[in-house]
Amino acid sequence: MSHAAGIDLGGTKIEVQVFDADWRVIGRNRVPTPANYDALIAALAGQVQWADDMAGGVVPVGIGAAGLLNPATGRVLSANLAASGQPLPRDIAAAVGREITFLNDARAMALSEAVFGVGRGLGRVASVILGTGIGGGVVLDGVLLHGPTLTGGEFGHIAAPAHLVARHGLPILPCGCGRAGCIESFIAGPGLARLAHALTGEALDPRDISARRRGDMAPVWALWCDLTAELLHMLTLTLDPDLIVLGGGLSRIGGVIDDLSAASARAQFGDFRATPLASAEGGDSSGARGAAYAAWQAQAGRAHV
Repeated sequence: MSHAAGIDLGGTKIEVQVFDADWRVIGRNRVPTPANYDALIAALAGQVQWADDMAGGVVPVGIGAAGLLNPATGRVLSANLAASGQPLPRDIAAAVGREITFLNDARAMALSEAVFGVGRGLGRVASVILGTGIGGGVVLDGVLLHGPTLTGGEFGHIAAPAHLVARHGLPILPCGCGRAGCIESFIAGPGLARLAHALTGEALDPRDISARRRGDMAPVWALWCDLTAELLHMLTLTLDPDLIVLGGGLSRIGGVIDDLSAASARAQFGDFRATPLASAEGGDSSGARGAAYAAWQAQAGRAHV
C-alpha cells in the first residue's frame, strides 16, 4: 500500500499528516487557518503539496473539515471556516489538479477509531464527539456509512428529550442549524454551561462544572449525563452498534465513561443491556488518519472501476 495523507481542517489550524504503509505518522505540518477564502484555498493547496513532497510522489489526500458538504450544490456549510456557501472541494481540486476526498471531521474520527482505534475488529461502530458541538458517524465493516444528503451523523440536531426538558423547565433554544430545541443546545460544552445556569443561576464554564461535579454541581452533571444518555440510547435503538466511541473535550472528563454508562443503562428498556461506551484512543492523529484512510479507500475503489 502506498502512502496516504490526511488534513485536519479546523477553525484555527490546518494540519496535514502523512502516513506510511502501516498507517504510522511519518510527517506532519501545521499552518494557521486563514480568515479569507482565497487564502484558505492557497493554504490547503500548499499542505497537499507538502504531503506529496514528504511522501516522494503524489499520494491520495483526504480532508476532514469542520463543516458539511451539500451534495446537491457542492457547497460547504461551516460556522468556523471562511468557506460557508463556497464550493470548497471543487476549488481545492482545481488548485491542486486532482481529486481530493472531503468529509466531515467527526466522520473522519469515526472511521479512524473503527479501523485503527478502540473499535478495531468490531463490525458496527458509532462515534460521538462531545465538544463545542455534537457530531459523529457510523462505520460498518470498515466502511463509513453515508447517504444522499451527507447529513448522517449530525446527532446533535435531534430534538432534546421532551420528558427531561419539561421536568427541569429547560428553555427551547434556537440552534445554529436553523431549528430549535436541538439536544446539542444542552449537551455540547456551551450546553453544559447553560444547564448550570438554568438549574443554579450561576455562570460557569464546563471546567468549573467538571471540577465540582461531585459536589454542588452534582445535579447539573446528573442532568447532563441523562440528556447525553438519551442521545446514546437513540443510537442504540436505530443502529444497535457494537460500540459507541466518545471523543471531544467533554469525553476526557475523568469518570465520564462510567457515569454515562450508568445513565445509558437507566435509559434502556427494562433489563436489556446498553451499548458499551469507550473513549477514543487516536488522540490528535485520529481525524487526519480517518481522512487519509477515506482517501485511500476512494482511490482503491476508483482503481477497480
